[in-house]
Amino acid sequence: MTSSTRAWWRTAVVYQVLLRSFADGDGDGTGDLAGLRARLPHLAALGVDAIWVNPWYPSPMVDAGYDVADYRDVDPAYGTLGEAQAFVAEAHALGMRVLLDVVPNHTSDAHPWFRAALAGDEAARARYLFRPGRGDDGAEPPNDWDSSFRGPAWTRSTDPATGRPGDWYLHLFAPEQPDLDWSNPEVRAELLDVLRFWFDLGVDGFRVDVAHGLAKAAGLPDAEGADRRTQAHPGWDQDEVHDVYRAWRALADSYDPPRVFVAEAWVARRERLPLYVRPDELHAAFAFEPLHVAWREGPWRRVVERELAFSATSGAPSSWVLTNHDVVRQVTRYAREQPEEKGGNEWERARWPGSVPDLELGRWRARAAHLLVAALPGVLYVYLGEELGLPEVEDLPADARVDPIFHRSGGTDPGRDGSRVPLPWTGSEPVAGTWLPQPPGWGSLAAAVQEGDPASVLSLYRASLALRRSHWAAAGPLEWDDAPAGVLALHRSPAEGDDGGPLHSWTTFAEPVELPAGARVLLASRPELTGAGGGADAGGGAASPVVLPPDTTAWWRRTP
Repeated sequence: MTSSTRAWWRTAVVYQVLLRSFADGDGDGTGDLAGLRARLPHLAALGVDAIWVNPWYPSPMVDAGYDVADYRDVDPAYGTLGEAQAFVAEAHALGMRVLLDVVPNHTSDAHPWFRAALAGDEAARARYLFRPGRGDDGAEPPNDWDSSFRGPAWTRSTDPATGRPGDWYLHLFAPEQPDLDWSNPEVRAELLDVLRFWFDLGVDGFRVDVAHGLAKAAGLPDAEGADRRTQAHPGWDQDEVHDVYRAWRALADSYDPPRVFVAEAWVARRERLPLYVRPDELHAAFAFEPLHVAWREGPWRRVVERELAFSATSGAPSSWVLTNHDVVRQVTRYAREQPEEKGGNEWERARWPGSVPDLELGRWRARAAHLLVAALPGVLYVYLGEELGLPEVEDLPADARVDPIFHRSGGTDPGRDGSRVPLPWTGSEPVAGTWLPQPPGWGSLAAAVQEGDPASVLSLYRASLALRRSHWAAAGPLEWDDAPAGVLALHRSPAEGDDGGPLHSWTTFAEPVELPAGARVLLASRPELTGAGGGADAGGGAASPVVLPPDTTAWWRRTP
């Protein structure tokens, strides 16, 4: 096995599958393994190197499967463990690797351990964070921590002996997701064995959910108002978590080929993130800034520079992701007025009433953003339906929404359901009875409709990922071009064996720009520009200059 094969995760294109939204194989309205297996040719033709599957474990589905009741099986709604093994084998046969989600910070309240804990099993209780309350009769939570899903991070249990209110248990997310106590050796041993179980079945690695969680500060002190996203917090990013990941890395390295871990780690201080990707810990970490940065040249340049600096410092690959299951799809995000630097939930998630997005504008910007990130060094992530140009579904009825963020906020935050609506495949959508309703017009974006259209988003993604694999993935380090103001212009030296000269990627934002003389466009987000330019026109005269409109990315080379 070559070193480049062993380090596939440094330059891969990884496609994220939310299983129940990807493809329905049995017609019950919920995506499943049968649907995923049937659509593997779509992913192979798209040009992805790996498939990341969100939790497929048995679960009450309070939080889209991130409330796990059994870590060693597949939820019956999705299929069987045998079907999961077949999927892994079929993906491998098509040249694609498989990553799963592991959810180590918490279980479901339906997990046998937690049920036993509520029934009074002391060994089971010790695997979670039960604490007596404060105040009269313990009626107040043990500390002031808030849940990431709104409200307090504590729920009071019932004493099984007396039937009276008892101790409180910690849940940094929904009450149905009790946090594990990672100071307990039984917890560490159990999750290590879970990883071994799936590695032995051929899974190539894991995305680690809430990697910055797990360990909590000793004594669970008050946070005293600390914002977990911007300030040190006793519930997050504790040094003890790194002992866990050293053990995990040792296990991953014991396999041939070695298995891989990618961290979802939200750290309040950026200088803490490299700690998660030290050589004896996790392999890579997500960069979240591209999910929130405004569509402007200056902010994007700073994001690129910060992420490349992180890679240079840590030795881990940069990661580029424009959307996922937790944020608003980029077509809609870019369809609204852009803030000066970056947005928060108030900008990204529509409020009722909210501004009407200009989806045509959003689509052009999303196409340009895809080519921008696909040219950058590192790993590229593609979320399901991104290759179809899907927008956020913002008008889901309240009674159809299932995200606990929506319900725990009293409906003031629409949550994440709008990015999780099942994909359109055939053009006959909307299909009745899907687990989240598909909107009118969804069928016009279907894969089958876009299949034969060279100007479609699907065609753009296929072309870009093919060029990325053949040209950009092994190209040299990024260097900035001398270009007009307001243009994000870069180049990378060609890979070994590529004699075509430097590869350039130029992205416009507010103003049009003319490419340098002799530039020949290899691929552009505006389909009419692909192939434009070069040294001469058909009659032998100088070719017309190529002008990029606003909100456009072009990959180009200079004609000798």
